[in-house]
Amino acid sequence: MDFAPHTALAATLLEYLGPQGTDGSHDITHIQRVWRNALAIAATEHDADTELLLAAAILHDCVAVEKDSPLRSQASRLSADRARELVKPLGWATDRVEALAHAIATHSFSAGLQAETLEARIMQDADRLDAIGAIGVARCFYSGGRLQSGLYSPDDPAAANRPLDDRRFALDHFKAKLFQVVEGFLTPAGQAMAAERSRTMHAFVDTLLAEIGG
Repeated sequence: MDFAPHTALAATLLEYLGPQGTDGSHDITHIQRVWRNALAIAATEHDADTELLLAAAILHDCVAVEKDSPLRSQASRLSADRARELVKPLGWATDRVEALAHAIATHSFSAGLQAETLEARIMQDADRLDAIGAIGVARCFYSGGRLQSGLYSPDDPAAANRPLDDRRFALDHFKAKLFQVVEGFLTPAGQAMAAERSRTMHAFVDTLLAEIGG
């Protein structure tokens, strides 16, 4: 696992975090991808705290909440609270711990919180990049399978004449959420990367609809 240049901190935090759950869309590979995204964005910004970003990347989903849970909108706040406890052995100053908690609490689309710091904006973009593009397509259908939803509506795959229902049909999730996620990126680098991944998603959906006669 490559968490350079903060490999030692990553090893410590992963040990604090403990065993991963069974959700393959929020496993160690998700953490690695979010970290790579954050590092790439941070390289385009001045004075970004990459050590804090590494901690946020590892701990941002440290409280697992399923997508169909009534607590879903609170997941990032719950993770922020737990992260405060997990980093206590590091001896960080209170304001640094709170900066970490803020970056974690505001990363979530469903939480609807404003990212007030550079690190929070980078973290939000880094995590949302992993929800779109080719990896976003893969995660969408993986999560749909976990929730036992169908691939698409057999009567109206494109939802042209019915309300979107991404709990029943995985394909609906693109219009219901993922295409909207693309519009909310906060950093110039994140916006550029999101635009490219958006084209990938739109091409996939168009191709899928063509193949199924939708």
